[in-house]
Amino acid sequence: MDFDIFGIFRILQNHRRRASSDRERIMLDARAIVSEAEANVGINDTDMGVRGNLERLIDEITREFPVSPAGEQRIHRNLLRDCTNRLEGLKWVQDYPEIADEPIIAPVFLMGLPRSGTTYCQYLFDRDPRFRLIRTWESMMPSPPPGIDTASAQERRAKWAQMRAPTFEGFDALHLIDADGSDECHAFLEQSFGAAGLNNIYRVPGYFDHILDGLDLVETYRVHKRQLQLLQWKSAAKPWALKYPNHLVAMDAILQVYPDARFVMTHRDPVQTLASIAKMTANLRGLCTAEPSDKQEVGRDMLHFIQRHIDRIMAFDAGPQGSRVVHVDYYALVEHPVREMRTIHAGIGVDTPEEVAASVGAWHAANPKNARGRNDYALAQYGLDDAAVAEQFAAYMRRFAIPRENEGLARIGAAA
Repeated sequence: MDFDIFGIFRILQNHRRRASSDRERIMLDARAIVSEAEANVGINDTDMGVRGNLERLIDEITREFPVSPAGEQRIHRNLLRDCTNRLEGLKWVQDYPEIADEPIIAPVFLMGLPRSGTTYCQYLFDRDPRFRLIRTWESMMPSPPPGIDTASAQERRAKWAQMRAPTFEGFDALHLIDADGSDECHAFLEQSFGAAGLNNIYRVPGYFDHILDGLDLVETYRVHKRQLQLLQWKSAAKPWALKYPNHLVAMDAILQVYPDARFVMTHRDPVQTLASIAKMTANLRGLCTAEPSDKQEVGRDMLHFIQRHIDRIMAFDAGPQGSRVVHVDYYALVEHPVREMRTIHAGIGVDTPEEVAASVGAWHAANPKNARGRNDYALAQYGLDDAAVAEQFAAYMRRFAIPRENEGLARIGAAA
């Protein structure tokens, strides 16, 4: 395959140069973005439906999200990157059709309400060499497949630190991320614009509802699977452990694409997770706006966001596949990670070798709570009342015996 391994780097660098002045505007246009990605990769886009998703997303951004000129340029770069990454994967499959036959066997989907300890759970899974996890550099630069071009893989790994997008002050305390660490599935789901987390990065509440109610999530997860097949091709196959909190809104679709999927779901006080995701959302949206995010608006958006996640949890739990989910108490996981990982392993049908237990315990000891800084926030900052929100989420908390945050932290000796 004729492929320039650093073509995407040049594309992004060219756009950064073009965006050097805030006075320069780049109008967001789905047709133009897809056409540019097609020209970059050299193929036509045959993923039916994805362009419609992009058109609808851009329409929602234009109507609902007051972006700055620099923010518009940032969004354009992100959308072009997503299209380019998707089409590069599609080109590999067109050139090497056997990639589409690469089996993804019994993947483990790690999920839970956003900010409920899913990343912590993911990092514990990453102590286990029996599982394959997406690396941070792979999520943003997945092509060429590392199994066929190991030199490129090492170069992209080194390049990741240079290419990492700027975040905001305190990000490391909010979200655990390392250059060599494991990453979540957001980037792969964003390639078809089916990632629920888009509503945290941009203000697109209507598009978020469309993801749940109208978008073809089966197609989204087919694109997701194609990226896993590319990463796995010509490499030693292992079961994937795939973390994304918002996987929980798509469990039915996931089972259509991955019939033998296994689900692990963390549970934490949803009032706390709401306050935390509101803080992260306000900061992420602020990267694209000229003025700070309206916290009252963020609070309303995120209350709806979390409620819809809870609705999906409860509906799946009550359905015929509900028993497939291994439920995990976040506070117990932090207090006794080795014990809880043994329970999780049993729930997904594997044992816990002693070397894995030792590795889990060592990582936990080396990464105590707040080691990367405190993450302070209060629900009232976002115009929401703690007691009212707790009452709204009471049925979910009763169903999974979820304590309030202070009670849960008291169990593990942490400061409330």
